[in-house]
Amino acid sequence: MNGGLRMTGGVAHAPSRATRMVILGVIGLVFAVPIVAMVEFTLRKGLEGGYDAARWIALFQNGFTGVYKTVFVGLSNSVTLAVGTVALVLLLLVPTMLLVHIRFPQFRRVLELVCILPISIPAIVLVVGLAPVYAVIARMFGSGVWTLAFAYGITVLPFAYRAIQSNLDGVDVKTLSEAARTLGAGWGTVLLRVLVPNLRRGILAGAFIAVAVVLGEFTIASLLNRINLQTALVVVSKTDPYTAVILSLLALSFAFLLLLLIGRLGASPRRSRSPRSSKGTL
Repeated sequence: MNGGLRMTGGVAHAPSRATRMVILGVIGLVFAVPIVAMVEFTLRKGLEGGYDAARWIALFQNGFTGVYKTVFVGLSNSVTLAVGTVALVLLLLVPTMLLVHIRFPQFRRVLELVCILPISIPAIVLVVGLAPVYAVIARMFGSGVWTLAFAYGITVLPFAYRAIQSNLDGVDVKTLSEAARTLGAGWGTVLLRVLVPNLRRGILAGAFIAVAVVLGEFTIASLLNRINLQTALVVVSKTDPYTAVILSLLALSFAFLLLLLIGRLGASPRRSRSPRSSKGTL
């Protein structure tokens, strides 16, 4: 054991159980401390001190009416944008990456540069460049909130690309596609039934990151005058900061459940393990 790593023949392998527990504990604190602070803030009584759940009870009793209704509009818009962004990015990115990997490997660096480039551009600069484009989109397709999916697709492109590429590097897609084609499969069958199942982890990771980025995005929606979850929370915080934090906690819980649901849907189905009766032979 050396520095928390198991050594085999002088090569460091996976960290020990104690090291993993320490790392997970530190990461858990990073997430838990802000959430606990938010809960404590919403339970404060005020100058008289003490804690109660009056604000939570009042919010649910009033039925989220008035200005709080904006949060549900923003939440529904963000969920719609998350679905649209994931579909747009994956439907365009995955086939393109596979095509470059199989047929045009010389363009891999060019594709990587194009996909990684948006991460180096600040969101406000991106909005300035997209504003004239969105003026044309508004004239052609209207100014609905769903049009933000195009901008969000550019924003999440670097993260989705790296997630899928890391999985793609570990799969011999060229051999798999050639074997499937030799057996008479068409390109649609090769893509959907051979390659995509082998890239499930990378595609799922890209979807995770895309949903997280869309649900937490504020700058683009604010500057383009669209209502999403984050802009709606800012509107509520101007009138009632306590309720805005409560709604943020509820939105955070919803996002966690949504990501958990995506993980369940994308997980490989469990194989039924029925005991097989075997007869001994002499």
